Amino acid sequence: MPAELRRGGRGEAVRDLQQRLVGLGFAITDDAGAFDATTDAAVRAVQDGRGLRVDGIVGRQTWSALVESGFALGDRLLYLRRPMLRGDDVAELQRRLNALGFDAGREDGILGDDTNRALHAFQRDAGLASDAICGTVTIAALTRVGSFAEGSVAAVREKEELLAGTQRLPGRKVYVAATPGLAALGEEVKRGLVEAGAHAVLDASGDDDSFVAMEANAFEADLFLAIRLGDNPGCVCAYFSSGRFRSETGFAVATAIQTELATVVPTDRDVCGKAYAVLRETSMPAVVCEVAPDGDVAAMGAVVTAAGDVGRALARGVRVGIEEPPIDDPAIDDPAIDDPAIDDPAIDDPGGG
Repeated sequence: MPAELRRGGRGEAVRDLQQRLVGLGFAITDDAGAFDATTDAAVRAVQDGRGLRVDGIVGRQTWSALVESGFALGDRLLYLRRPMLRGDDVAELQRRLNALGFDAGREDGILGDDTNRALHAFQRDAGLASDAICGTVTIAALTRVGSFAEGSVAAVREKEELLAGTQRLPGRKVYVAATPGLAALGEEVKRGLVEAGAHAVLDASGDDDSFVAMEANAFEADLFLAIRLGDNPGCVCAYFSSGRFRSETGFAVATAIQTELATVVPTDRDVCGKAYAVLRETSMPAVVCEVAPDGDVAAMGAVVTAAGDVGRALARGVRVGIEEPPIDDPAIDDPAIDDPAIDDPAIDDPGGG
């Protein structure tokens, strides 16, 4: 990827950026290769629409989002590989599989083991060659049987687990990541979680989101919690969301944390769905808590001064979110996810996917 791009920049990398933005339907009237007003506005629109931080800066995450948005289902073969395939085509495959009752996991646009298993199961039940390669034949089968399907079996599975009321914090592994300036707050959260019976670790390295996500995955955490500064007034918690999919456990924990935090710090915004790399790339439910605006010295000072209260509120929110989840829609009756078996005699093509 090119070096970080922002308003005022010029060159071939900016020209490439503009071409990608035009391909997404944005009208760019800046001079070719000049990162000015309309390029900046388009970048911010992409960031907002993709659930990224809206700062107008094209770094690794924004550039990756632009590249991934260029893939539509059918543009290439999709299959499990390392490094994993990423793109909007993968997200669409996950959406279709989940809607048909084949649990492809979170619709994060990353083709991992869950998607591979779901693809294999769909091909098997559809009478196709079960090679877990999604090509034209598999897409045609998905299209034939998927026009009536809605919902997401992955989201429903998470919600059913929450509604079962059997989840408890003691014994759970929680990976807490705090930016270096908030390490003291991170220690308070870790202490509160350990006192509640959780096995919690603190990462105050300040490493790149993707590296932190990789470490949390290696730890095999049951929950990930990031504590950092944001770009909006007040404190806001975010959970993973993409398109019509959201992490139900992430939503429940974020909502509970936000409610607890409202008693100690300003929280004048609702929880929100985002696709930050650290939310998208962690394999467990994840929440990012932005406790104060980046650059707001007064707000940062208030959070640090009240670190004990804020930390205890965060720990309480995690416990409540897991053990007493605030479910906003208890009805789980989507017929599209009742039974993944497909009974469609029109699907009998023995070709590969």
